[in-house]
Amino acid sequence: MEKSPESFTFTVGKLDAGMAILLGERAHLIEFPSILLPPGATTGSIVNIAVHQNHAEEKRRDAEFWALQDEILEEFGVRSPTSPKLQLRNVTQTSITLEWPPIELATAKLRSLDIYRNGQRLAPIPSPHTNTSSKLSGLELNTEYTFQLILRTTAGTFPSNLIRVRTHTMSDTSGISVCFGTVQDSVMLENAKMALREMKAKWSDKIQIDTTHFVCTTPAATPSGAHASGSTSIAPGVEYQRALQLSIPVVQPHWIFACHTERNRLVSIAAYNLGATPPTPSLSVRPQSMSQASLPRSPTSPAAGTTPGSRQSMPPLARTPTASPPAPQTSAFVNQPAASPTPPLGSTPEDAGEDLADDPDAEAVALERAVSASVLEKRQSRTGTMNRAFKFPTPVSSPTIDDASSVPSIHRVVTPSNIEVPPPPPVEKELSGSPPRSARGDEGDEELGDTVDIPLN
Repeated sequence: MEKSPESFTFTVGKLDAGMAILLGERAHLIEFPSILLPPGATTGSIVNIAVHQNHAEEKRRDAEFWALQDEILEEFGVRSPTSPKLQLRNVTQTSITLEWPPIELATAKLRSLDIYRNGQRLAPIPSPHTNTSSKLSGLELNTEYTFQLILRTTAGTFPSNLIRVRTHTMSDTSGISVCFGTVQDSVMLENAKMALREMKAKWSDKIQIDTTHFVCTTPAATPSGAHASGSTSIAPGVEYQRALQLSIPVVQPHWIFACHTERNRLVSIAAYNLGATPPTPSLSVRPQSMSQASLPRSPTSPAAGTTPGSRQSMPPLARTPTASPPAPQTSAFVNQPAASPTPPLGSTPEDAGEDLADDPDAEAVALERAVSASVLEKRQSRTGTMNRAFKFPTPVSSPTIDDASSVPSIHRVVTPSNIEVPPPPPVEKELSGSPPRSARGDEGDEELGDTVDIPLN
């Protein structure tokens, strides 16, 4: 057999476990699969092995490889997930409604879709593949907030645009979104819609995510939806039941009129709930209160319709004395000297009594002070002394009763419960560290004479 220049000669040295040990002319040792040996080749057989390069197969293989690379690039390298485009849908005093188009993930897989408020993660979006809106409640009144969506996928993280928004004040009613239910009065329904237009509010026939109030006069449904109709069914409507499930306030149309009357100011819904009696609209001009009304008054007599029970609750003001000479002071008791004049110490009950004496229907309160000179001297004397000018009063004979039997005698049974025990006499207690009465500041100006003992026998 002629040896080709591309073949090499080897001697089979050993066959072991599917491998053949080939020995070359230059003591080369090659492991060769025994299944590729010619049939009948055993240990000691000489074989020729030729090696050729297949260029056509190489070209075909390269073409298949680059076609696969292009297909992978077209499928996974051209399109990628897009960042969400966050939009503001509605703003109220305490809530904000956001919306965005459906998320585009391309060939990536979603990991999470979270909403951030003021740079902090607030909550994940439920059902992110189908949900395209979110309502955030519990916000502060007239406060600025920032919101952003963060989309995390297997292809990376994609943040949305940043939205800055400020919540409304109580005087801004543009955030009201009303869903009308069954309103039996067609005129009231049209007036409510006109009031909402003037308030720059929204209304619809279906409950949406930004619906703030459900307005109706009866929970029953109508065949034509949110239109006025005289014939209603007994069963509650679908939108009414949905409003209850979503905890949307159910109010009467009078609430819209109240907000419009208050110059587009939000009014509490407590008095306008369904089933409650709405309050009557207040007048634009309030009547003047009785305390501020100027009633005709007479300086000396009360009005014709007044009674003694309708007098002033406060005492009258002190009046300025006139220039006429003062009248001599007299005592209120008969045959009693007048009290010594004392300097006025502001407004006193006696002054109030004198002012009220002008009113014939008023209850005159006369508080007189009849203090004799002997009483004043007793107050200014020391304990255990007597005045030299003191004299016992002359005894006055009491009238005698001629017929003692004419006076009926009253016999009472004395029982322990009927016995009246008189209170003990007051005992003057002088403080150990206090000075004597004669040395006090109010009596120190008067000097007392010598003490004289007067026998009482």
